[in-house]
This record gives sequence, C-alpha cells and structure tokens, in this order.
Amino acid sequence: MKPKAWEGVIEPPVKGRSTKPRKVGLTMVIDKGLGLNQTKELISTAGDYVDIIKLTFGTSAFYDYDLIRQKNKLLNQAKIKIMPGGTFLEVAIWQNRFKAYLDRAQELGFTAIEVSDGTLDISPLLREEIIKECLKRGFMVISEVGKKDPKEAPPLSFLIDQAKQDLANGAFKVIIEAREAGRGVGIFDQEGKTKMAELEEIIEAIGDPDVLIWEAPLKNQQQDLILRLGCNVNLGNIPPEEILAVEALRQGLRGDTLKRAVKGV
Repeated sequence: MKPKAWEGVIEPPVKGRSTKPRKVGLTMVIDKGLGLNQTKELISTAGDYVDIIKLTFGTSAFYDYDLIRQKNKLLNQAKIKIMPGGTFLEVAIWQNRFKAYLDRAQELGFTAIEVSDGTLDISPLLREEIIKECLKRGFMVISEVGKKDPKEAPPLSFLIDQAKQDLANGAFKVIIEAREAGRGVGIFDQEGKTKMAELEEIIEAIGDPDVLIWEAPLKNQQQDLILRLGCNVNLGNIPPEEILAVEALRQGLRGDTLKRAVKGV
C-alpha cells in the first residue's frame, strides 16, 4: 500500500481497520457500467478500499467480449474480486445454461460468483449444487439471502437458516439483501431507516456477523452498521463515488464516528 497524503501528520481516530487482502471489513462496490478509464481511475483513487466489485443485475451481458476481459484483468491485477450480479445467474439457471455460464465467467476473468434467488425460486438442494459447482471451478462464492420484492419476503428465520446452510456449503460470505435503493427490503424500512430489532435478531442468530455482508447503499445505513458492528463490518452495494466517504466513516473521519472515537463510547 502506497503512503497516504497525510501519513505521519494525521492518523485516523478509529484504530484496527483491516488492510488488503481482507477477510473482514470488506467493501463490495455496485458497478452499473464503469468503462475502462473509469475502472482505472477507481483503482488509482480507491483501490486499497475496494475488495469486491459486482457488475450488478445482468449488466455484464452488454459489454463487448474484449472490453470486459480487459476490465476484469485490471481488477484482478488490483486484487479486487469481480463477479456478475446474482440476477444474471438466476437467468442462467432458468435457461438451463448454468455450466455454460460458469465456463464463460472463467473465460472472461470473473473470480467470484454471486448465488441468489432474489427473483426466482431455487430449491435448497439445487442451491447447494450451484454453490459446490462454483467452488469446484475455483470461484469464490458469495451468496445472497432475501427477495427483491418485499411482498415475497420470507420470514427472517428462513433467511437466517438459509444463510447458515450456504456457509456450511462453502460460501465465503452471505449478503443480506437490500437492493440498490436500500428502501423497503431486508433490514431497512420504506424510508431506508434501519430496523434495529431485525438487525439484532440476525446478529444473535448467526453468532459471527463477520460472515455477513450487509447491503447498505445509504449513508445512514452504513453509519448504523459501523456504529453497531465496528469499522470492520462488511458493507455491500456501495456506489463507486462513495467508497472514500464510507472509508472515512469506518475510520472516524466523519462526524458521527469521530464523536464515538473521541468520547470512547
């Protein structure tokens, strides 16, 4: 890691922030279509703080073959995991093209696969087979629990059991669904406020919150999770332009987390 601009003059108020390669404190970035130049700028500006990039939804379908290979090569060189969105995997399952999907993902330079059933229904047995086949191919598996349509949301106990099973089957982390908007899904209400009782229920049931990635695209959500779980909470669906702002929250360089660090509470 290169020296930082203020190193030796100003030190972050919050200590203990993990460094790459991280197993905790992951930042997963949602990428809706960054080009090569934008990807290069992202790496040069914030690459030390990005662990995973998700080409969200089915957006990876619209890249030229050579372009996406070049983009993925840049990210691999920067030691950033890169994966297509879980919805795209669901399409591959629906079209009975799962193994061809993995073949092409390897060919294009993807290093992780998101396994989800946010839109389609996938049986527990098939979900297990999908995870194990991805692992067999050498991919990091990051699964996701939760439905994208709030009307289809299963009981919290079901999501907790599903997360535990995915981890037992070899998933590296499990994402708690919140979509790109962060409103009305998962642990967030229609206004994007954190439902603290549900957050606590998940933490208690899982036992080790380090195995979870919380989709948290909004600042108040990131702040709630950092204040509750510390600077090394795993956060997902972070917009590219917000990476350094999130890192400032983690390290006590924004008001609310600075106040916590100063007061020591």
